[in-house]
Amino acid sequence: MAGRKLTKTFVLDTNVILHDHNCIYQFKDNDIVIPLTVLEELDKFKKGNDPINFQAREFVRILDDIVGEKLFNGGIQLGTELGKLIIATGKPFSETMKQSFKEDIPDHRILAIAEHITKENPKRPTILVSKDINLRMKAKSLGILAEDYENDKIKDPQVFEKSIMEMENFNDQLIDTLYNEGAFPYAESGLKEQPIPNEFFILKGNKSSVLGRYDSATQRMVRVEKKVAYGIKPRNAEQTFSLNALLNPDLKLVSLTGKAGTGKTLLALAAALEQHKLYEQILLARPIVALSNRDLGYLPGDATEKISPYMQPLFDNLSVIKHAFNPRSQEYQKIDELLKEERLIITPLAYIRGRSLSNSYFIVDEAQNLTPHEIKTIITRAGEGTKMVFTGDLQQIDSPYLDMKSNGLAYMTDKMRKQELFSHVNLVKGERSYLAELASDLL
Repeated sequence: MAGRKLTKTFVLDTNVILHDHNCIYQFKDNDIVIPLTVLEELDKFKKGNDPINFQAREFVRILDDIVGEKLFNGGIQLGTELGKLIIATGKPFSETMKQSFKEDIPDHRILAIAEHITKENPKRPTILVSKDINLRMKAKSLGILAEDYENDKIKDPQVFEKSIMEMENFNDQLIDTLYNEGAFPYAESGLKEQPIPNEFFILKGNKSSVLGRYDSATQRMVRVEKKVAYGIKPRNAEQTFSLNALLNPDLKLVSLTGKAGTGKTLLALAAALEQHKLYEQILLARPIVALSNRDLGYLPGDATEKISPYMQPLFDNLSVIKHAFNPRSQEYQKIDELLKEERLIITPLAYIRGRSLSNSYFIVDEAQNLTPHEIKTIITRAGEGTKMVFTGDLQQIDSPYLDMKSNGLAYMTDKMRKQELFSHVNLVKGERSYLAELASDLL
């Protein structure tokens, strides 16, 4: 029993459950309290086809399996080496809370429960867990410990900036070998640090330079050549590396990160079109995240007209590729043919549900707005012969409950970066225009 005193009590906010329906199993031997008002809020999210609706339904199913009278009185043990799950009914607001918060809203009812448990158990840490920064700040103002849900956060977001290694004063003879023979054993490079699979290199000698990729299967440095994909030419080393990964059929999973204007989506779409004969279908999708607290219902028109503004950037990229060719050319007409035959589909991510993902080239744009669970759900549906590409800007996250460490794109890249079938490139140099790049950097 002495060891039990070292455990903690975690009070969960609704958004934690909507982020990860399995969250109650992620707190080891600590106890978990779910305020009754959280269950009331979850009830509002059960209907619908959005990811949060799925999370709400799955959690309710989990709760239904472990329900019992003890859930409201002392709690129910979740399993071996796990703590208890307790449902807490509402508690009266303290005088401090009454003075600080005038509204009787779910957030404040959760605070009241966390404050009550904190005072009832002064020797045992009570921590409010929420994805809502404002709620965490309110909790701390009352002397309540509060923290974000950390289970699926990456430790070092700067890992994405290290996708390309630049080596100065490299051996000129090996550079010549790479040009003439296309590869050399990595052991001959003299580099002490072991690279991760498919890591890209800019090797600079005294006389020349060359682009390379580490092939972990053969433990060789292989040359990366500049290739054109469906009329789109790479303008810098980052784009050259990106196309190398996108055009490599052995790399089944690719992530491209970078600010606006670096060419992530354009390159992914061009590479998909270049390989259209290899795949039955090209799917280009993006999640719909309403801005300025405006839901789709605020937009005029039917369902198609409502989602059109969200899909327009994808059609713009397609238009750029089409206009690289003469309208009478075979390449131009092939795009129209693929669209007509529905072998090239541009759609909201939610509309992909139920579609077969076998032998498909699947591009997910704006993936930084997806949760780790959503990314996992998408990838685990990949059938035989499917290649998946996720693109996004980690600096432009529109979801209020995600950040650079917890979004799905960052999480997936961090977990997959040492796998042989995965490749990641972080694009830095903007190629739209000098004005666009300046705005991206300064504004």
